[in-house]
Amino acid sequence: MADKSFKRRLEILADAARYDASCASSGSRRPGAPDSLGSTTRVGICHSYTPDGRCVSLLKLLLTNHCVYDCQYCVNRASSQTERAAFTPDEVVWLTVEFYRRNYIEGLFLSSGIVKSADHTMDQLVAVARRLRVDEGFRGYIHLKAAPGAAPEVLAEAGRWADRLSANIELATAADLSRLAPGKTFDLVEGTMATIASKRAEAVEERRRTTRAPAFAPAGQSTQMIVGATAADDAALLGTADALYRRHALRRVYYSAFSPIPHADPRLPSAAPPLVREHRLYQADWLMRFYGFAVREIAPAEHPLLDLEIDPKLAWALRHPERFPVDLNAAPRELLLRVPGLGVRNVDRIVAARRHRAVTLADLVTLRVALRKARPFVVTADHNPATRWLDRADLRALVAPKPVQLSLFDRTI
Repeated sequence: MADKSFKRRLEILADAARYDASCASSGSRRPGAPDSLGSTTRVGICHSYTPDGRCVSLLKLLLTNHCVYDCQYCVNRASSQTERAAFTPDEVVWLTVEFYRRNYIEGLFLSSGIVKSADHTMDQLVAVARRLRVDEGFRGYIHLKAAPGAAPEVLAEAGRWADRLSANIELATAADLSRLAPGKTFDLVEGTMATIASKRAEAVEERRRTTRAPAFAPAGQSTQMIVGATAADDAALLGTADALYRRHALRRVYYSAFSPIPHADPRLPSAAPPLVREHRLYQADWLMRFYGFAVREIAPAEHPLLDLEIDPKLAWALRHPERFPVDLNAAPRELLLRVPGLGVRNVDRIVAARRHRAVTLADLVTLRVALRKARPFVVTADHNPATRWLDRADLRALVAPKPVQLSLFDRTI
């Protein structure tokens, strides 16, 4: 099977899959069995490390890069001159098993261009997952891309075999999607998300009644938004993400910096956005999900683009010095979560510790808190002169000094 043509197809379809960022695998558990192949644990695969430092990874590829859609931001669009290739479901099954047996991978992330129709494409993806589970006894992680507009019964079958499903919204506004992706609409993609969320909720409820009930996409669903392909600002991106989290119980929204493609539509930018913008969006997304921040706080109307030089929590704190300092020994948990430099884990440790004794600056050092960032914003049991910095015009420079490029020839070190 592994002839030159097969290798070339693998190069093409693996390279085409690199543009999809929504492939993390946390949240699923499929323990191995004596007659099965592989396993999945809750710690995840794509972005996890084993105790010995080994990075566990997925085989990530497209079933085909042929596509009936002409999304202008996609290298695999119908009008693109890119080299085309396709695998059969049996070939992907063979690849997955052989890669796993060689210890190259722990699971599979499988996407595809839309061929003929959404239902036909999903049938092909489901065939791969079903054969891996049933014929090969594969217990590793499987993530399938959900084709927008696929029938509910096809999505139900996909969720039976896959650990995670993802329908990509791609752009932050309906107007941008209509302009650059003819054939796709917000309603089409969100309809698929709603079906997955409904099937998953039904499965969760059924498993409460009996543990023998089959799971449905136990790692939930995710989506991806492209950053910098249009003029949509960060407030728009985060607003769409927040709405999708609330409406469809998404596990994750992934942000992928736009990558310029050959023979691109003139409406697309000629240069990629700075990667740090993608990073700031992930930080802001984390603040929404775990720190209780609203979109309007992170990216208000007067600041719709995130500050690229400092993290969004620190940016919020600098805009609201009247909210500080916060007393670490008296403030409620939700206020502690707003202190720059304090993460969820350290906030919980502080809340636990202060039940027994007063928290001091030395305790923050022990917890490895970023003191330069946190000190001006907190009151501790001992003297903290840095709280006076809140009234200084150069507060930002004090808590977030501009980085200095180290020199290999600097003899003063």
